[in-house]
Amino acid sequence: MKRIAVFGHRGARGLAPENTIGGFAVARACGVTGVEFDVGLTADNVAVVHHDSRLNAAIARDAAGHYVGADAPLLRDLSLAELAAYDVGRLRAGSDYAARYPDQVPCDGAVIPSLTAGLAALRGLDLLIEVKTAPDRPADTATPAAMANAVIEALRAADAIERAVLFAFDWRVLREASVIEPTLRRCCLTEPDTVAQGGLWLDGVELSTFDGKIVQAVAATGAACWAPFHASLEEADVREAQSLGLLVLPWTVNAPEALDRMIGFGVDGIISDWPDRARLAVEHAGCQIAAPGFIAGVGRLVPEVGAPGGVEQKLP
Repeated sequence: MKRIAVFGHRGARGLAPENTIGGFAVARACGVTGVEFDVGLTADNVAVVHHDSRLNAAIARDAAGHYVGADAPLLRDLSLAELAAYDVGRLRAGSDYAARYPDQVPCDGAVIPSLTAGLAALRGLDLLIEVKTAPDRPADTATPAAMANAVIEALRAADAIERAVLFAFDWRVLREASVIEPTLRRCCLTEPDTVAQGGLWLDGVELSTFDGKIVQAVAATGAACWAPFHASLEEADVREAQSLGLLVLPWTVNAPEALDRMIGFGVDGIISDWPDRARLAVEHAGCQIAAPGFIAGVGRLVPEVGAPGGVEQKLP
């Protein structure tokens, strides 16, 4: 029976406030393989679990209960203690975000957790950790090297390297991580916009070198996985990626038809805002949900000892 991993996106964003400890608990209760979440860096260099470079006006309320505006502070300008003053447990009524996730159950008092706290809450589950840097807005975050180093330090302290995959649209992050911790599995995130601006997002990769094939470019980085936007994925892409030893993990697969399409393509895992829906779709298709520990069985690339020019070798 085919196994498909199911990962809750930002915890379980369709059901609970994103990237929160409570949201992680909801994802766990859905019987997931693991959880996908995002990481930024504070002014005092603490890795925290948050998607945006600045506080999100649809999510964050100050100590007086007022939602922040478009001029909300950047994470990198706030200390961890200052960040803890904001409540991220309830969507702003009337916002586009609230309209997209009407079933999200509020959790007043939820705060942005440190990565260390997040890892503790997710003990035993697989971890898909997206590092949030933006090469088109470099001043908004710490550098790729600083971000990768902070995440890896936290993973080492939690003894979680083996159950984690580092994700990034900004492939510079993945290159930096490969130097800091070669055994940490890496995943290239892609969407049409970042691929179209490859010189900016893909760490200088020229797709023309690979006959325009993004799958070939991903494989050449030494990544273990490829995470494309599901709507841009075709079955032939899945087959080619898997033939190159890549796991294919499409993201934000939410609608029933999209879930059925990805499962029919034979993807290795699904990242969904509604992990409960994803689990039901996988089981309805006659497949088995991959248990936690799935990541530990994924091959990864590490530098071959004595190999000239850092040639890499696939390990089981």
